Amino acid sequence: MAATDIFARRATLARSVRLLSEFRYEQPDPARFYGALAADTAAMVSDLWRAARSEPLSGRTLLDVGGGPGYFAAAFTDAGVRYVGVEPDPSEMHAAGPAVVGGAGTFVRASGMTLPFADDSVDVCLSSNVAEHVPRPWQLGAEMLRVTKPGGLAVLSYTVWLGPFGGHEMGLTHYLGGARAAARYARKHGHPAKNHYGSSLFAVSAAAGLNWAENTGALVAAFPRYHPRWAWWLTGVPMLREFLVSNLVLVLQPQ
Repeated sequence: MAATDIFARRATLARSVRLLSEFRYEQPDPARFYGALAADTAAMVSDLWRAARSEPLSGRTLLDVGGGPGYFAAAFTDAGVRYVGVEPDPSEMHAAGPAVVGGAGTFVRASGMTLPFADDSVDVCLSSNVAEHVPRPWQLGAEMLRVTKPGGLAVLSYTVWLGPFGGHEMGLTHYLGGARAAARYARKHGHPAKNHYGSSLFAVSAAAGLNWAENTGALVAAFPRYHPRWAWWLTGVPMLREFLVSNLVLVLQPQ
């Protein structure tokens, strides 16, 4: 069975519309937005695991690199997964308060660039929308592969720079260039953007991610995270994918 066979059934237009509608709540109601994203991510990873291993994900250990304040912890714990979150920023780790996590999972303050875990120590290593925030995203990817057990899964999902959400809160002005968009945001709002281009936000392409993943020899699937299954072909078209894939998922299975 292909790694995406089960998840492909879930990747419908209705799901895409539902997720897109939640994006407008990211700033005014983060609990709603990140709760919905976390539940969808847990379902996606569970489907990928079941397709790859022909068994449920429950009871397995998942390491979430850049786990943030705990929305993902709650979703994966509800799915019966042993959750370990890694987050370098204490303000992000505590942003939502303890009520979100509710005792779910284990959290470690550390950098995803040098994970404090042994080789081959987790069943799944997940990174959701982190690679575009680090200066060396493929070092992050290499660390994810290092800590994942042979036969396990490393799932790296990131926002493509030239896609419509590449500029994050800077909106479509990132098409003017990252530095210009950052300066324009600061003039308009009176303060710098949270995701500052060049220090906490970087231009990561779909081509670069696919090239890195293919060179590892562990790539088993690549697809747009929020698109319906019938639009996944965009991933295979150079240049077009940079503008239309939006968020690329790389699924790797070390042997």
